Amino acid sequence: MTEQRTREEPTGIWDPRVVWVTIGSVALVLLAAVQALAVTTVMPVVSRELDGAALYAVAFSATLATSVIGMVATGAWSDRAGPMPPLSAATGLFVAGLLIAGLAPTMELLVLGRLVQGLGAGGQTVALYVVVARVYPSALHGRVFAAFAAAWVVPSLVGPFLAGAVAEFLHWRWVFLGVAVLTAVAFAMVVVTLRGVDMHSNGTGQSGGVATRLGLAVVVAVGALALSLSGQVPAFGWAVAAASLVLIGLAARRLLPPHTLRAGRGLPSVVLMRGLIAGTLFGAEIYVPYLLIDRYDFSPTLAGLGLTVAALAWAAFADVQGRFGDRLGNRRITLIGITLLATSTATACATALLGLPPAVLIAGWTLAGAGMGLMYARLTVLTLAYSTPQNQGFNSSALSISDSIGASASIAVMGLVFTALQTVDAGFPAVFALATGLALVALVPGLRLGHAHEASAVRAA
Repeated sequence: MTEQRTREEPTGIWDPRVVWVTIGSVALVLLAAVQALAVTTVMPVVSRELDGAALYAVAFSATLATSVIGMVATGAWSDRAGPMPPLSAATGLFVAGLLIAGLAPTMELLVLGRLVQGLGAGGQTVALYVVVARVYPSALHGRVFAAFAAAWVVPSLVGPFLAGAVAEFLHWRWVFLGVAVLTAVAFAMVVVTLRGVDMHSNGTGQSGGVATRLGLAVVVAVGALALSLSGQVPAFGWAVAAASLVLIGLAARRLLPPHTLRAGRGLPSVVLMRGLIAGTLFGAEIYVPYLLIDRYDFSPTLAGLGLTVAALAWAAFADVQGRFGDRLGNRRITLIGITLLATSTATACATALLGLPPAVLIAGWTLAGAGMGLMYARLTVLTLAYSTPQNQGFNSSALSISDSIGASASIAVMGLVFTALQTVDAGFPAVFALATGLALVALVPGLRLGHAHEASAVRAA
C-alpha cells in the first residue's frame, strides 16, 4: 500500500475510513450466501417449470466447477494489477450469471448462467481476500474474516424461508434477479470508497506460468464436474470418481503451494488443512437434514434446525478467533477445532447407528459449527500472514481452490458410499464415520501450521 495508508491505518473494521468497504464486502459475502442457500430451496420448482430434471444436479455442480477457474484467474490478476480490476470483473460475471439464470427460458440456459455465475463467485472470494490484505492492517484481518463468517448466519436463518416465499408469492426468477440488483449496490459501496486508492503490490507478482495455471484450472474444473456426476453412472461410478480424483490431484499440484499434498510445514499445511476440514463438514452436512427427515419424520423446515444452530456457533467462534486467536495459538486452535469437529461427526454416526434421539444429533452438530468457526477464519488469516504483496492473490486463490476440491471430492465420495450402503441401512453411519476419519487426518497438517507474523498482528488487536 501507499505511504499515506501506512500513516493513517484504520483502528477497527468500522473505522470511518473503511466502514463502507467493510459494509460492501460483508454484503457481497452475505448475498453470495443467500444465493447459494436460496437456489437449493427453489431449484425443484425451477426444474419442474423448465422441464430440467436431467440437468438438476449439473445446475449445482456447474457453479462449483467453474469457480476454480475464477479463483486462479483472479489470483494471478490481483498479484499483477491489484484487486479492484479483477473484483470488478468477477462481480460483473456473477451478476451476469444471475441475470442469465433469472431470465432463462430453458434449463440449458439456466445451467449456462450457473457456469458464468461460478466464474464470478470464485473470483469474488479471492479478490475480496486481497482487498482485505491491502486495505486493512494485519491486526484487523481476523476481525474482518469473523465478519465474513457472520455474514453466513442470516442467510442460514432466513434464506431458505425467504427464497420459498419469493418463489411462492412472486416468482422463482426473483431469487436470481433480486440478488443481482443487490450485488450491484453492494459492489458500488466498495468501489466508491476505494476509488483512487493505490492497491498495487510493490512488484510484478507471480507473472510466470499464468496461462499454464489457467489451463490446469480448467482441468480441475472438468474433473470436479465429472466427480460430481459420477454417481449418475452407477455401473462405473467408482471408476469415474477414481479417475476424476487422480486428474484433479495431478492438476491441482501446480495450483497449490509446493509440498501442499505432502503437508509441508507452514503455508502448504494451512492450505491442505482447509481442504480437509471443508471436505469433512460439507461432505457430511448434507446428510444431517436428510437423516432427520428420513429417520425421524422431521419437516424440511425443522430439519434445517441442525444447520441453523451450527451456523450460529460458527459465527460465534469465528468472533472468538478474531479476538483471542493469538492467545489460543495455532496448535491449540487446531486441537480444539478438530476435537469439536470429529466429536460432532462421531455423534452423528452414533445417532444414526444406535437410533439416539434427534436432539443428540442437533446438539452434536453445533460442535461442528464451533470447530469450523475457530479454524476456518484462522486459516485465512494465516494464509495472508504467510503471503507477500506479490503473491497474496496466488495464495488466496490456492486456499479457495483447496476449499472447492475438498468439498466436491468429499461430497462425491460420500455420495457413492451412501448409495452403495443405503439398501442395508448403513449409509448414514458410513458417511459420518468417513467424515470423522477425514477430520482426524486434518490433524496432520493442523499440527504443522507454524507461525507467521500473524501472532504480533493479532496481539496488537
